[in-house]
Amino acid sequence: MARLVIGSDHGGFEAKEKLKKHLQASGHAVTDFGCYSTEAVDYPDVAQLVGEAIARGEFDRGILIDGFGGAVALAANKITGVRAVCAYDVVSAKLAMEHDDCNVVCLGGKTHGEVTLKAICDAFFSTQYGGGRHDRRLGKVLAIERKYMR
Repeated sequence: MARLVIGSDHGGFEAKEKLKKHLQASGHAVTDFGCYSTEAVDYPDVAQLVGEAIARGEFDRGILIDGFGGAVALAANKITGVRAVCAYDVVSAKLAMEHDDCNVVCLGGKTHGEVTLKAICDAFFSTQYGGGRHDRRLGKVLAIERKYMR
């Protein structure tokens, strides 16, 4: 199974705790980078910790959770080497992996229930990058990254 890193702000804390247990029960090694309560924290701080660990290759994939998933994706995608995507259902989670080789899934702790969040994560972590025709497109994304994110 995968080496995963998970993090959230206060809006995603409760969902993070439930997902962490689910992923560990599924056999994944999960490291929690916080937050550790519902006390307010700034989402960029946690997104940076998770993103940098992914970029350094310390973990296979990451999970970030805030109220709706978009804020942590915004912050994480500023880190070179991170391909973070908001996944709102099983289809978007599978396509993020199969087409875009994303390494961080961003979720909304306030927009989805526990069953849906578990299904999204299961889809994301069980799907492999498809390569082939997607390589050309991903190469263009990486070229943009090289040009603008130094």
